[in-house]
Amino acid sequence: MPRARLTLTLPEGAWIGDVTRSHPEVRFRVLAALADGGTGVAHLEVAGPDYAAALRDVDERAEVTSLDLLQRTEDAALVQFETTTPLLLLAAQDSGVPLELPFDIRDGEATWDLTAPHDRLSALGDQLEAFGVEFTVDHVRERVTPDPVLTERQESLVETAAEMGYYDVPRTATLTEVAEAAGVAKSTCSETLHRAESRIVSDFLAAEGNTTLK
Repeated sequence: MPRARLTLTLPEGAWIGDVTRSHPEVRFRVLAALADGGTGVAHLEVAGPDYAAALRDVDERAEVTSLDLLQRTEDAALVQFETTTPLLLLAAQDSGVPLELPFDIRDGEATWDLTAPHDRLSALGDQLEAFGVEFTVDHVRERVTPDPVLTERQESLVETAAEMGYYDVPRTATLTEVAEAAGVAKSTCSETLHRAESRIVSDFLAAEGNTTLK
């Protein structure tokens, strides 16, 4: 099934596009969202310098019927808002494409990662155009084989390493610690992870490709 990444440019006059363009240094991250009829409710994380001014701007928009503060830190806030013009939610809902969360909106642009059949992606393109939302397709990738990328042993070890922070930047777990947690020798752990990583990279490169939503 195709997996696509889209960059959406919100039209002038769409309140969330106008707000984010007025505060380009602030990141707006949609953590949860629900469309109900013609309205939408979402949890929004607003982070960055002077995020409070950005929130005041949101609160002043006529299309935002409620704005409730859920959590605040020194440099970010989590709010729940309701809007009468949830353009992006409606476009996803009307095309039958599940909306993957979270996604960011910054300086009038949103980045979406989507997994859906080609016909649903095409329908999404039609809906976005109907709402005046311009978009570009950054990539579409499709797995060409149903075979699993990793063996069960490789997958288990990669999951253990990831959970322990072996792939974090900076790394928070050593190869020795991962090997001990998995109950294998350090040399076996190293070789198994290396083979798994090689297969993951090879699969990624083999699946990469570009197409359009049409």
